[in-house]
Amino acid sequence: MAKLLYICASPMGERSYSTRAADAFVAAYRKAHTGDTVETLNLWKADLPEFDLTTASGKYAILHGKSHSAEEAAAWQGVVKAIDHFKSFDKYLISSPMWNFGLPYRLKHYLDIIIQPGLTFSFDPATGYTGLVTGKPVMLVLARGGEYPAGTPAAAYDHQRPYLELLMGFIGFTDIRAAVIEPTLAGPDKAEASLAAAVASLAKAAEGF
Repeated sequence: MAKLLYICASPMGERSYSTRAADAFVAAYRKAHTGDTVETLNLWKADLPEFDLTTASGKYAILHGKSHSAEEAAAWQGVVKAIDHFKSFDKYLISSPMWNFGLPYRLKHYLDIIIQPGLTFSFDPATGYTGLVTGKPVMLVLARGGEYPAGTPAAAYDHQRPYLELLMGFIGFTDIRAAVIEPTLAGPDKAEASLAAAVASLAKAAEGF
């Protein structure tokens, strides 16, 4: 029995194209994998640890091979708990809208928490960085108001999909899949058509995920 973590980064509920598409993926996944479990992490309701001065100091203590102070150790436990929860799953689904060509700040906050030295990546002067979250697939379900086709000037503005793919690869993911709903601001007909196409492809993808 596998465990799927569904990370939802939109605050818009049923008005969100990324959430609607991801919910369709989850429904198809449950139908295809009846013995698996799915947990939803709504980043707008989650109690994420702050990444403040004390927590950041704890990170740099690790990077510099130093011991934590009592305050840093206490703050770092919240980070370790979030990472242990993340790493306890076998598969991942991340749904997100594009905000200002990038990610919603709650998703960025979460990623800043879980991408940590010694926990989700390591570094060796001889070999460089190595991701520690390996052998697991991740599906990205992304919505954006405009279109950013590869090879066009508009692609330079896309700091959503490439950034997420970069970070997932950095911590060890090699099986990174994506479905994109765009352009959601081109009118309801075009947006709903893009959503329908994404839902159809995600329903198929869920069977083999």
